[in-house]
Amino acid sequence: MSASEVVRKTALTILALIALRLVSAAYTPLTFDEAYYWTWSKHLAGGYYDHPPMVALLIRLGTLIVGDTELGVRLASILLALPMSFAVYRSAEILFGGQRVAATATILLNVTLMAAVGTMIVTPDAPLLVASSFVLFCLAKVLATGRGAWWLAVGIAVGAALLSKYTALFFGPAILIWLIAVPKLRRWLISPWPYLGGIVAFAIFSPVILWNADHQWVSLIKQLGRARIEDFTWRYMGELIPTQIAFATPLVFILGAMGLYALWKRKAGASAARVLINSMFWTITLYFVWHSLHSRVEANWFGPVYPAFAIAAAVAANLARWSGRAQRAIDFCLRWAAPSGILMFALVILQANTGVLTGYRRDASVRSVGIGWRELASKIEAVRAREGATCVLALDYGTTSWLAFYLPKGSCVAQRGQRFRWVNMPEPDPALLKGKLLYVDEAREDQPLLKKDFARVEKIAELKRMRGPLLIENIELDVVEGAKGDVFDRAAPPELGKSP
Repeated sequence: MSASEVVRKTALTILALIALRLVSAAYTPLTFDEAYYWTWSKHLAGGYYDHPPMVALLIRLGTLIVGDTELGVRLASILLALPMSFAVYRSAEILFGGQRVAATATILLNVTLMAAVGTMIVTPDAPLLVASSFVLFCLAKVLATGRGAWWLAVGIAVGAALLSKYTALFFGPAILIWLIAVPKLRRWLISPWPYLGGIVAFAIFSPVILWNADHQWVSLIKQLGRARIEDFTWRYMGELIPTQIAFATPLVFILGAMGLYALWKRKAGASAARVLINSMFWTITLYFVWHSLHSRVEANWFGPVYPAFAIAAAVAANLARWSGRAQRAIDFCLRWAAPSGILMFALVILQANTGVLTGYRRDASVRSVGIGWRELASKIEAVRAREGATCVLALDYGTTSWLAFYLPKGSCVAQRGQRFRWVNMPEPDPALLKGKLLYVDEAREDQPLLKKDFARVEKIAELKRMRGPLLIENIELDVVEGAKGDVFDRAAPPELGKSP
């Protein structure tokens, strides 16, 4: 197959995968986090309680094009797979030579659930994954060209990663390890270019720092505080490898693991290329392995290592030499990795929307994916209008966000507590909080907090959120009136440990 045919076939494959994600995105209800980030996109700022602002910028861009729909929320994130694929393709081509390695790495990355679901379900991990691929690409260009100006590009990529998620702070140690470990690269340690790149990254990240400075550093304290050790446990370690096997898809995981082994044993590629892939992978991976000894590590946190992991998988499949059984395993994995990855993605979307694969029983997706909320919202709006309630209140940020997205545009919706999550959003008009309010929450036997805070609390309806025949939850609607104080609980975030 000629070089042009390899490029064309790879491009067509990526476009087909993106088309599949776009269709899936249009028909899959938002997760509660996506709805929450959508509310951010309506009030752009330099930072938010949970994360930096890149996810909000992406959602704002998509909804400007397609509108406030599920596809609009996800559009920009899904389309980012195009530049991500370019960056991984060129990184593999530069570091290990040959378009076959580059094409394999690009396709393998795109068929992982980390990339397929991780770019369709828009979270801060989606832009971080894309920015990570460009960090790798720009470092490969530094290696290939020896031109200091590419360090400025590295700074831009790292800055974009930092605007996505604080995990990008690990790129600094990873790059430093690479420069120290490869003798011919140590000259950059006394060159101004890497430090100029660092200044560029800091400048891009500066809105997040300024926002934190104006908000008692709450976002940085919240996220960096996860590293604090309170006690050690082994119970989270058992989750780590199975979840990564699933997110990478099993066959890509095998190829990637064998590729990392080959790079460690110097079976393929030049020293600088091998060390770069290893430093980009192991710096973050080893931290999260250590983190799992005292706290749960979510599977999506490993997103930044996936570009390097996919390249390692391509090295195993195309460059490293294997004997007998190992080669047969490589051939099998390479042949079936893409079909199995696509099938897994399709099954995940089918299950999230219908529950048919578990016989309509509960699974991890029923609470996080907003199945049934569009139908519920129309019923809630009918009750609100009938009762004359001027604003809808909810207990948690997920329910609040789903209500804000699925209720008619312009509806007054607010979370009673955790007001620190909404510091960038304007407060509801006080006039809307003086009369009847509609409180939406999971059905409970009693509502002691409501009865303590309001003169009148009356349950007026109970709705069912369903996925097919499965009852996900009962939603209780209460009319509340006559607030005995502030309608909102304005306690400070737990990270600050004090009241305002």
